[in-house]
Amino acid sequence: MTRPITLFTGQWADLPFDEVCRLAARWGYDGLEIACWGDHFEVDRALADPDYVRRRREVLDRHGLSVWAISNHLVGQAVCDHPIDERHRAILPARLWSDDPETVRRNAAREMADTARAAALLGVDTVVGFTGSSIWHTVAMFPPATPGMIDAGYRDFADRWHPVLDVFEEQGVRFALEVHPSEIAYDYWTTRRTLDAIGHRPSFGLNWDPSHMVWQDLDPADFILEFADRIYHVDCKDTRVRVGDGRRGRLSSHLPWGDPRRGWDFVSTGRGDVPWEDCFRALNAIGYDGPVSIEWEDAGMDRLAGAAEAVGFIRRLAGTTRPATSFDAAFATSTPKEGTDHE
Repeated sequence: MTRPITLFTGQWADLPFDEVCRLAARWGYDGLEIACWGDHFEVDRALADPDYVRRRREVLDRHGLSVWAISNHLVGQAVCDHPIDERHRAILPARLWSDDPETVRRNAAREMADTARAAALLGVDTVVGFTGSSIWHTVAMFPPATPGMIDAGYRDFADRWHPVLDVFEEQGVRFALEVHPSEIAYDYWTTRRTLDAIGHRPSFGLNWDPSHMVWQDLDPADFILEFADRIYHVDCKDTRVRVGDGRRGRLSSHLPWGDPRRGWDFVSTGRGDVPWEDCFRALNAIGYDGPVSIEWEDAGMDRLAGAAEAVGFIRRLAGTTRPATSFDAAFATSTPKEGTDHE
């Protein structure tokens, strides 16, 4: 069975949903990972309008596309974040905003629970997203953060997400956290601690995206093997690292995407430093047969050309899953003919 290849629509939310479907179908995608912003998928409308989900499905069907996951990164970010500020106001639906930060967090948690309900109505079993973090701002290590502050951050995450996950489990839907700087889990050890904090609930897993690992010097293929039972979804995004000249650092100096002075940048899938073949061999090894979603970001390339190129690159890697038999199986099962000298 070949894995379906989908296009994550988050970076295309400036275009109408029907237009994104038309483009994805033309480029040869099997379906979409639909973002819950723009007009692509609106959680409140999905729950309030009995015909909304049907109409979304009709658009997909008209273009020959399927959907296996929806994503609500922007709202999920506000569930745990401290502080809540103008950055959140810019990405959240206006109906979730308040001048009181705690109200924003509670509104975001309620919306994430509703996202599970909307996913179930759409017929998908995975929601990809962010959690936010009350302790990410301490990563610079000064002023020093005490162990008690870090412990409290993981308790805060668990306290806010346990009720949300209750709804996910009621709906038969899983949450896949994209391991990412600014989240409660952003590397190997914080992922371990996050899973411990949530009690390894089956409804809470991971969205594997290697682009955020490469610039941190993590091994993205090893990450797949280490968290094999928690890889609930796969996003394919690439990163090119360009440090070592004595000026460009990994923290990227508050420079915008695409600035050549940055130490690293997102690039079109297949044009960066992600060891894609190793990663797909690791996905084969753990038996992952779910969707492979291209999250296209490249500030130095036209997206219409890049998204079309990326699906061809990934299809060559993703088209074959783990073989049914080993290449040397014939040697193990062959029986020497009677009377034949094999010495």
